[in-house]
Amino acid sequence: MAERKRIRVLLVDDHDVVRTGIRALIEAEKDMEVIGEAAGGREGVRMVQELKPDVVLMDITMEDMDGMEATRRMRECCEATEVLALTIHEGREYFFEMLNAGASGYVPKSAAAEELMIAIRAVARGEVYLHSSVAQLLLQDHMRRAHTESEGESEGDLTEREREVLTLVAEGMMNREIGERLGISPKTVARHRENIMRKLELHSRTELVKYAIRIGLIDIEEEN
Repeated sequence: MAERKRIRVLLVDDHDVVRTGIRALIEAEKDMEVIGEAAGGREGVRMVQELKPDVVLMDITMEDMDGMEATRRMRECCEATEVLALTIHEGREYFFEMLNAGASGYVPKSAAAEELMIAIRAVARGEVYLHSSVAQLLLQDHMRRAHTESEGESEGDLTEREREVLTLVAEGMMNREIGERLGISPKTVARHRENIMRKLELHSRTELVKYAIRIGLIDIEEEN
């Protein structure tokens, strides 16, 4: 039986002791490995281009280039690499900036080691992973927006199949997985996603997740 592919992780943090500790945690796991370390955002971008890791653990506040800018550049050059923010910051401004930059997850450094491993595996599968403390910020933000935006906004213009696809996309499933769940081809799933994005005037998976939370297609409290 062929050995399962290990998750290749790049650490980007300007504190040596933090990288050493995280490396020790990851290397104790059988299904993941650390393939490199960067002490700053600029070095991290270069290493992503060179090593093409599956997941980058990204600090936010670094002197040479902050985590938001580094994440944007990584996502532009290597779409297959997922970025998981690992930071001391739990504030709204950092959280939303990292999501908008293209991060697929956000975990505070105060989180338990077990949760960090779960988060790494989740984003490696293409899912969105949000720690409960910051997930509540997302929920609160969109509940507030729901009160200020038009009462007529709903998913009513979507077909039943498009609503099903939207729900599964928001839960982090990839086109192939959605196709298997619904009994349709990945190409058909992709067409549904394009139609959903066009009808709702959304432009990224993060926006799809936010929208699905706001209209109640997924329950963020249960997900986290």
